[in-house]
Amino acid sequence: MADTFRIARVGLHHFEEPCISGEKGSGTIFFSGCNMKCVFCQNHQISHEGVGLEISPAELMKCMLYLQSIGAENINIVTPPQNVNLLANVLKVVRTQLTIPVVWNSSGYETVANLKKLEGLVDIYLPDFKYSDNRLGQEYSGVPNYFEVASEAIREMRRQQPVNQFDDDGMMTKGVIVRHLVLPRGIRNTVGVMQAIASIDKKMYVSVMGQYFPTPAVSGHPALSRRINQLEYDMAVDAFFDAGLSQGFSQELDSAKEEYVPDFNLEELKKILGR
Repeated sequence: MADTFRIARVGLHHFEEPCISGEKGSGTIFFSGCNMKCVFCQNHQISHEGVGLEISPAELMKCMLYLQSIGAENINIVTPPQNVNLLANVLKVVRTQLTIPVVWNSSGYETVANLKKLEGLVDIYLPDFKYSDNRLGQEYSGVPNYFEVASEAIREMRRQQPVNQFDDDGMMTKGVIVRHLVLPRGIRNTVGVMQAIASIDKKMYVSVMGQYFPTPAVSGHPALSRRINQLEYDMAVDAFFDAGLSQGFSQELDSAKEEYVPDFNLEELKKILGR
């Protein structure tokens, strides 16, 4: 990916946090590939299988400006860390034409050195914080030292965007929202994540996500082969408050549906690109 990007979807997405999606939808750009290999990934088509189209930096800018033209609330760059060097160059150019915020939507597993390349280019950081237990990071996602890496990454994101700002319509314009996907039989892991977030900033916005559902890849897994139950989710919310956190988002468990996964329709993308 030295001088091109692989993109799987460009379009409005209405199922992000309310202050990200708003009424018009978040302008999402889904990048193919991922620096993690989560066995339970709900976007496995792009993270594991590499579905997508090769596009140039100029075409990526065209996609961003297209999203702005159709009313997107923001430009939401999804799973971008593997493209950070080229993306930083693109953002330096396209931001002169953007009037909406840029969102960096990532796994949280990225280096501080790379994040520093984005300073002044990203308005909203939207990272995951998946694991406080490194054994789960290795077993479920194939990465070492997830907790330490993600903790330092989120600390750097908060340094760059220390204050959460919203416009008159309640849309976030600057700040950080940390997402945590509650996993079955994973409450101890969740407690550790909430405590870690609170140690960075108790004013951090946190999205406690209940949308986990098992994909075919984990159908026989002893822990991951079922959805979470209401008790597990309630305990996760309790962990949020017990850590001293007070600002965030919760989900109804009926959000754990496959139809909320985006449609990676490459024909639609080709139309946008004029191919």
